Amino acid sequence: MRSEKGQSMVEFALVLPVLAILLFGIVDVGRIFHASLTLDHVGREAARAASVQEDDAEVRATALERGSSISLTDGQVQISPEGEGRESGEKVTITVTHSVPLVTPFIEGWSGPVELSNTTVMRIE
Repeated sequence: MRSEKGQSMVEFALVLPVLAILLFGIVDVGRIFHASLTLDHVGREAARAASVQEDDAEVRATALERGSSISLTDGQVQISPEGEGRESGEKVTITVTHSVPLVTPFIEGWSGPVELSNTTVMRIE
């Protein structure tokens, strides 16, 4: 009978890429889920700030503070309507967008980063 010393090494070499992609995929799903939950939280907090105060700078500061874990920038937060002309009873809309780059090899090249968006509407008090 022949020697089977290298068989386990060959099997490991064949299974390792599949396991690595599976592991990276799990990490990517966790990162996307975290970013999605953070965007939801940022949208609610910024909309609440906009519904009780008129200053857009403070609303953006609230959003950036709450979105610091995903490195949210000022350009990713849109307030509508902007400015000091908002009146009680009107609605304010906060839209937050974020791009999550994937860490899974080969997948990002095919799909690119995952684009997430959250829109929150609240009535101004």
